Order: sequence, then C-alpha cells, then structure tokens
Amino acid sequence: MLKAFKEFAMKGNVLDLAVGFIIGAAFGKIVTSLVADIIMPPIGLIVGKVDFSGLFLNLSGKSYATLAEAKAAGAPTLNYGMFLNNIVDFLIVAFAVFLIVKMVNTWNKPAPAPAATMKECPYCASSIPLKATRCPNCTSELRA
Repeated sequence: MLKAFKEFAMKGNVLDLAVGFIIGAAFGKIVTSLVADIIMPPIGLIVGKVDFSGLFLNLSGKSYATLAEAKAAGAPTLNYGMFLNNIVDFLIVAFAVFLIVKMVNTWNKPAPAPAATMKECPYCASSIPLKATRCPNCTSELRA
C-alpha cells in the first residue's frame, strides 16, 4: 500500500498540482497585500479619506468608533469594507489567472495541418494523388 501511494504521489500531475497550490497560495498573499496596501488606499483617499478595511455596519445598537473596538467588545458587525477588499482581490487573481491561461494556450497552439497530397476521384470516390490525371481505380480521366 505504501508503494502504491508513493507511485501516486510521484506522478507528474500530483506534483504539478502541489507546486501550483503552493505558488497559488503565495501569489494570493501578494495580491492581498497589493490590494490592501497599494490599490485601496489611493481609492479611499479619492472617495474621501476612507479606509475600506475599516468600514463596518454595527448590528448591536451601541456605537463604536472603529471595527477593532467593535470586535473587542464582541459586537456583531457586517464588515462590508473587508468584503470590498476581497472582491478586488478576487478580480485581480481571476484576471491574472486568465492572462496565464491565455499565454499558455498560445504556447500550445496545434501544429498546422499538413498540405493535402491526395484528392478524391469524382467518379469512384477513392483517394488519388493530387497530380494524377487518370484514376488508378476506375481508370476515369480526370480534369485538371
């Protein structure tokens, strides 16, 4: 059983999946940092000095100045600012994956079809060379 598992784990697809998963997790952290630290602050500044990650709707009825205060008090909140950050994260990751798949697909273009060397006899429907002037099967004379 251990030998079978080793064979399974060493197959190319499983190793490729593991490497892809690890790189994807690291890429996700980079994108999260990009969104939280580089993209959202200027957007927040443009729309009125708003930190999107701190936007929340308090459901407890009490007033809290920050999300951290509300969480420390154990108040139920709807963290729509974090949700907006996660949407931007997703869109960037999805776009990056789209670009990668598109690039890989251009690398794997199918080879062009080889030029035809045969044609079909119009009388007997058998395959004959392109340069043939008479069908070797039905002996019909072919038009050029």
